[in-house]
Amino acid sequence: MSDNQERVFRAPGRVNLIGEHTDYNDGFVLPTAIDFSTWVRLKPLAEKRLEIFSENFDEQITIRLDDSNLTPRNHWSDYVVGVAVVLQQAGYSLRGAQLKIRGEVPIGSGLSSSAALEVATACALVANSNLNIDSVELAKICRRAENEFVGARVGIMDQFVSLHGQANKALLLDCRSLDYKLLPMSREAHLVVCNTMVKHELASSEYNQRREQCEAGVKHLAQIIPNVSALRDVTLEQLERYGKDMSDVIYRRCRHVISENARVIEAGDALLQDDLNRFGQLMYESHRSLRDDYEVSCKELDLMVDLASNVGGVFGARMTGGGFGGCTVNLVAREHVENFQQVVAEGYKRETKLKPEIFVCESADGAGEVLGVR
Repeated sequence: MSDNQERVFRAPGRVNLIGEHTDYNDGFVLPTAIDFSTWVRLKPLAEKRLEIFSENFDEQITIRLDDSNLTPRNHWSDYVVGVAVVLQQAGYSLRGAQLKIRGEVPIGSGLSSSAALEVATACALVANSNLNIDSVELAKICRRAENEFVGARVGIMDQFVSLHGQANKALLLDCRSLDYKLLPMSREAHLVVCNTMVKHELASSEYNQRREQCEAGVKHLAQIIPNVSALRDVTLEQLERYGKDMSDVIYRRCRHVISENARVIEAGDALLQDDLNRFGQLMYESHRSLRDDYEVSCKELDLMVDLASNVGGVFGARMTGGGFGGCTVNLVAREHVENFQQVVAEGYKRETKLKPEIFVCESADGAGEVLGVR
C-alpha cells in the first residue's frame, strides 16, 4: 500500500440490551454492537495537521497537531479532536491526515454515535501513525477523550463494545476489571430499536447528577460496610439493612444500580440458555427500575414500552441509553417484526403526533480497517 493511499475505517454504534447506568458504578453491562457504523476515510498528510470533514454536517475544520492549546468548542469535531489530544497526551506521536467522516448511527438517539466516532477516529489515527495500541487501551483512550475533552462523564461501555463486539453476539462486560464474555444472540428474535424522536434538555445535567447521587450513596455505605468502593460492592440485602438513613432519592438511585447489576448477570444466563421469555421479563423489570427508581425515563419512552408490551411476539422492551428520550430496545420474534413496526409506529404517532424511526438491528463486528472499499 502506497504511503498516500486512502484507507477506510469503521466503528459500530451499540444498543445496550440491559445494564443501564451501571457502567460508571463499576458494574455489569450487556450491550451488542450494531450494524450502524461511523466511517472514516483517511489520507496521510506530510504536515502535522488534521483536516476533518463531516459529510453529515457538510463542514470542515483544521487543527494543528502541535497546537498545545486545543480546547473543546461544543461542536461535533470535539469527539475527533479529543481523541487526537488524548493520544498525544499519552505520549503517542501522530502523523497528519485528512479525515472524511460519515456517520450512519442516528445522533442523539442513545445508540452511541459519539463512541462510534471516537473509535473510528482512533483506529484511523493509530493505523496512520503506525502505532501499536491494544484494543482495551484504545477503549480507555476514547473514553478519556469524552470524559476529559468533551466533558461527558460516561463509562467505558460504549467504546469497549464498539471495539470488541462480534456479529451474533452480546458482550457481557465487567466495567471494573474489563473482563468480558461474548454470549450467543438467539436466531429466533430480532433486536428492534424505536427512536422516540425526542431528546429532552435535561439529559446531560441529570446524567451528571445521577453520578453524584450514586457517589453519595457509596460514601454513606462505605462507612458501614467494609471494602465498598462502588455500588457494585453492595447487595440489595445490605442496602435494605444499612440504607435507612439515606434520603429516599439516594436510596432509590442505589436500589436501581444494585438490582440492575443482578439483572445483567441473570440476563447473561438467560442468553446462554436461549431463554428469551426470561430475558424479556428482565428487560421490562429494568425499564420499571429506570422509570421509578432512577427517574431517567420520560413519557415518550414509557409510551413506546407500553405499546410494545401489547404487541404479539414481543419478549421484552426497555429504554436504552442515558434516558430522557432517545430509544427503546425491543426483543421481537422474527415472524412478528413487520407487524410490530406497523403497530408501534401507528400507536406512537397517534399519541404524540411524532413519526418514530424504527430500526431492525443485527449484531455486528467491532471496529477496524475495511479493506477493498473505495
